[in-house]
Amino acid sequence: MTIIEKDRKYIWHPFTQQKSMANPIAIVRGEGTLLFDENGNSYIDAISSWWVNLHGHGNKYIAEKIYRQARQLEQVIFAGFTHRPAVELAEKLLPILPGDFSKVFYSDNGSTSTEVALKMSIQYWWNSGQKHRTKILAFKDAYHGDTFGAMSVSDRSVFTMAFHGLLFEVVFIETPSRDNIDKIIGVVREHASETAAFIYEPLVQGAGGIKMYDASAMDELLHFVKQQEIICIADEVMTGFGRTGKLFAGEYLTEKADIICLSKGLTGGTMALGVTACTNKIYSAFVNDDKYKTFFHGHSFTANPLACTAALASLDLLLRDDCTHKIEWITNENKVFAEKLKLSDGIKNKRSLGTILAFEIDKGKDEYLNNISSSITESSLSAGVYLRPLGNTVYIMPPYCITEQELARVYAVINKVILEYCG
Repeated sequence: MTIIEKDRKYIWHPFTQQKSMANPIAIVRGEGTLLFDENGNSYIDAISSWWVNLHGHGNKYIAEKIYRQARQLEQVIFAGFTHRPAVELAEKLLPILPGDFSKVFYSDNGSTSTEVALKMSIQYWWNSGQKHRTKILAFKDAYHGDTFGAMSVSDRSVFTMAFHGLLFEVVFIETPSRDNIDKIIGVVREHASETAAFIYEPLVQGAGGIKMYDASAMDELLHFVKQQEIICIADEVMTGFGRTGKLFAGEYLTEKADIICLSKGLTGGTMALGVTACTNKIYSAFVNDDKYKTFFHGHSFTANPLACTAALASLDLLLRDDCTHKIEWITNENKVFAEKLKLSDGIKNKRSLGTILAFEIDKGKDEYLNNISSSITESSLSAGVYLRPLGNTVYIMPPYCITEQELARVYAVINKVILEYCG
């Protein structure tokens, strides 16, 4: 049996209707922006393999660091033990985060990093004697992960439909603009005394459709939220590590979060790792002689030494001048290309921020289940570029190592897609 035949026999793929799924492509290796299948075909990974890959596939610097660490210490329980990679990563990460963060709590993916943040926030008020503060504020069209807490604070959509009756109550508000900010603040004021936290994806809502919103209005909202002593949770799982043109999307905002959630690009796309960092104010509520006020949360692979080592190596590369210049270059190229797209018919909502470029094909409903997605993926793969639209939302988020020729090819394939489906 071939790899694909065995896959069809044994594997259940994510976000995929199993009955109608096309045969998956067997990828045998990656190099830079390229993925190579078992038949020798190559594909430019224009979405960084679900937004995780920062520095390209098969990065030798990161691989060498992981190899050396694996020969020294691959895993150890993180309750009662510690190790150098975890300590050094926290020491290196905290100073570059957009806020006054003082402590790092490790988990193993983006969904659990948001789960940790929600539990921290609710227990903060429980520990502080205000057990009535349990409500959560979140944005419509939000997506924070697939565990139950993360689903609860995500918009009620196709992702959560089967579980709506089991999700806890959330106060959903619109993303802010100059037109609706007063109305949103009114809703927040109504629920403020019972609200524990406000969770948000700063400036870009990822899986909800790469939706972008206004920084100045968001600052006004955050300022009011913080006046009500509501804990602010920035979910930078997708927006972190340079994706928006700055190291973190929170750098565009004057008002800073109390808790920040990180994953995806944290390890450069090589290992699973999550981080939930908090301010000293949050942490202090758990430092107590009362053992009932302990934060009872953890994972078997908390602060895995290999994953922490990969994150340290990825940060080394991310903070180098040449990577900063590449992020700036991709940002400028996306702006230029987005302007050219404005001349095209059949597409709408052209937008870009940093290394993220997105637009909608103006056919069918604006939703994840729009069937045009699979057709575009198939068409782009045949041209050597991997695109995976969110329904009719076409986007790119390439690794920072992408070359001028490769990015030009991605743009050319996007133009081909537009011509094919909008011409």
